[in-house]
Amino acid sequence: MAQKTVELDQEAFSCPICLNLLEDPVTIPCGHSYCMGCISAYWQEQEAHSCPQCRHSFTPRPVLLKNTMLALLVEQLKQLGHQAAGERPAGAEDVACDVCTGTRLKAVKSCLVCLVSYCGKHLQPHYQSATFEKHRLVDPTRRLQESLCPHHEEVMRMFCRTDQQLICYVCPVDEHKGHDTVSAAAERTERQKELMEVQKNIQQRIQEREKDFQVLEEEVAAVNRSADTAVEDIDTFFTELLQLLDRRCSDGRQQVRNMQDSEVSQARGLQEKLQEEISELRRRNDQLQELFLTEDHNRFLHSYPSLSHLREPADAAATQVPRPKHFEDMTVGLSKVQQQLESLLGQDWFQVPDTATAVVPSQPPPLPQPRSRADFQTYSCRLTLDPETAHPMVTLSDCNRRATYMSDAVICVANRERFLGWYQVLSKERMAGRCYFEVTRKGRVFVAVAYNSISRGHRSNESRLGFNRQSWALSCEKGTCVFYHNTVATPLVGVGCSQIGVYVDHSAGILSFYGISSTTRLIHSIQTAFTEPLHAGIGF
Repeated sequence: MAQKTVELDQEAFSCPICLNLLEDPVTIPCGHSYCMGCISAYWQEQEAHSCPQCRHSFTPRPVLLKNTMLALLVEQLKQLGHQAAGERPAGAEDVACDVCTGTRLKAVKSCLVCLVSYCGKHLQPHYQSATFEKHRLVDPTRRLQESLCPHHEEVMRMFCRTDQQLICYVCPVDEHKGHDTVSAAAERTERQKELMEVQKNIQQRIQEREKDFQVLEEEVAAVNRSADTAVEDIDTFFTELLQLLDRRCSDGRQQVRNMQDSEVSQARGLQEKLQEEISELRRRNDQLQELFLTEDHNRFLHSYPSLSHLREPADAAATQVPRPKHFEDMTVGLSKVQQQLESLLGQDWFQVPDTATAVVPSQPPPLPQPRSRADFQTYSCRLTLDPETAHPMVTLSDCNRRATYMSDAVICVANRERFLGWYQVLSKERMAGRCYFEVTRKGRVFVAVAYNSISRGHRSNESRLGFNRQSWALSCEKGTCVFYHNTVATPLVGVGCSQIGVYVDHSAGILSFYGISSTTRLIHSIQTAFTEPLHAGIGF
């Protein structure tokens, strides 16, 4: 419907002489409008100056002036027509049609034979007439003139191999006479073969570089993995070292206190004996002083035999005061150990050569695994339960070291760390290296270790201790135990115990549960690869 409206408008604004849209429209005195060129040419051929439509004659010949309003309407009508046909005027960046007059439309093709650019309307003869069948059309370009020979103004369709330049068909007769010349198409075919080889080499180099890139990508990943492993090993090593130093510190402190108590107790005992001896000597001294002061010679001589033996106590040698032991030597020993540690830790442990792979420092030989309860207790870690993770129906007491299941929920602050689906709680401290802790239970209790990444949300296996990949749990009740991991249950008959010992060797991947009574017996043990620090867990 819109296109018909455009066609009607074009008929109303067409010149009656040329039947095209008015070009520089003029209106003569009778009111009819024509192209200025058409009406001028018509009047030159006629003796009388009359209107071609109504035959009205004008004397003298009217002065032809351009009808600006009509010209504006015709120009707008042309633009509407171009838009309806999918065409538009050429912009500053476009190639304009070389055939259009007035408003030049955007060219859609350029002809390398005609050396002209055409809009859609003027290109139609190249599609409809056999005359243009062999003409080569390309995308619009402003470089058509570069195809003309600067000497002969002919299209350059040949190539001079001698001078390595394009030429026209006249050039071999003059400037390029006797040269090796071929058609431009033949030369392109030859050079295209060369370019295909170049392209093949480039594609091969691309494949090689992509392989090198992939190798480097894998090396980077290997370096990252190696560095992560080294950092984990360093953390584990120094954690165990710090734990060892902490135990040595605790043992040394206790040893000094025990020696202190022994020396002080011995000194206090000697002080009591000396105090008794001093009292006895003071009593005897008073007797002698009384004897010295008496004026009765007979009494003096009579009492002398009984007091003359007071010269020296019989057990004087036994009450000699020994020199108490001091601890300066231990301080000197600690100073020497400190110097040795500073010398050892000051060394460059990390020898990384100029390669893409880092060298992980060698680790000391692993310590033997503990066997007795006393051995396990050397790795004891004092854990406290984290109230931020406790289910609202699990209450903590005894400085957060005792957990109790309550039938009524308590009001607590909601947070992402709290278990909401299962009656569970995790320890605040994380375990790395070697750790040992004991749990005294009553009723059915899950004793577990878990990653901090375990889910805390709804009542699903993802958040239940022992029923996912992030946790390992031992359930004890009525003389039986069941070990759970990733929903797999392992019944352990006849090994129930009210006190459970848990031993973890994080770096070795060892997790063991022991029954603690008069003896220590193994309930269950596994070996796996722990990928995160562990937290102790209690579930009801």
